[in-house]
Amino acid sequence: MSFFGRNRAPRQKRSPTPGTLPIPPRDPLGSSSAPPSPGGNGGGSPPPLYLSRPFADAALVKGNFKTIVMLPKYVDIMEWVAVNIFDFYTNLNEFYGVIAEVCTQQTCPTMSGGPTLNYLWTNQGGKQVSLSAPSYIDSVMSSIQTLVDDENVFPTKTSQAFHPSFPATVRHVYRQLLRVFAHIYHAHYTAILHLRSEPHFNSLFAHFLAFGKEYDLLDPKDLKGESGAQAGVGLLWERWREKGILEA
Repeated sequence: MSFFGRNRAPRQKRSPTPGTLPIPPRDPLGSSSAPPSPGGNGGGSPPPLYLSRPFADAALVKGNFKTIVMLPKYVDIMEWVAVNIFDFYTNLNEFYGVIAEVCTQQTCPTMSGGPTLNYLWTNQGGKQVSLSAPSYIDSVMSSIQTLVDDENVFPTKTSQAFHPSFPATVRHVYRQLLRVFAHIYHAHYTAILHLRSEPHFNSLFAHFLAFGKEYDLLDPKDLKGESGAQAGVGLLWERWREKGILEA
């Protein structure tokens, strides 16, 4: 279902709240100069932890996420998309906040989401530049917060409708959040395990993927590496589809 071209009902804006979970202890694997490879077991290497049992199957929600993301009756689709994107941003920002101490310029010199997934940041001049993961993620979260605070993008007054460019804006926001998810899974999943939060994080990501597919926000190529094959969290997407957690 695409929400492009639809109108919205007014939404009450909320502000993100900082995470309150304790910061996990620094993990020997997570603090090494090279993050663990998430590319699978090619070349004889074991699969990453987030693709291994029981961690890949840990979840708070059992069954298919389709019913969770469906548009409720009498709710405007633009309103629904805006509220959910804001909640994904808030929750992911909190998760990153508690593992941020293991994501440094030294441990994560590039914004990687897998062995063949390296993301570049587009600066204000339109030039793509390579940033360290903490710098990239800080730019993502700061830019999204600016959008959330902008009444012209996320209006809160009853008389003000969404700008026609909102669908394109929210698709860009979704893509950037996907990259943050990908980096955390690739480089810092051991920190999530230290918190014993893998069921929460997996459920949040599965919900995020299901929502993106339902409302035409998820571009499948964003889950693929340079070779065009599924890589990083793309392999997790495939696993969950095979198990019926996500729609094919």
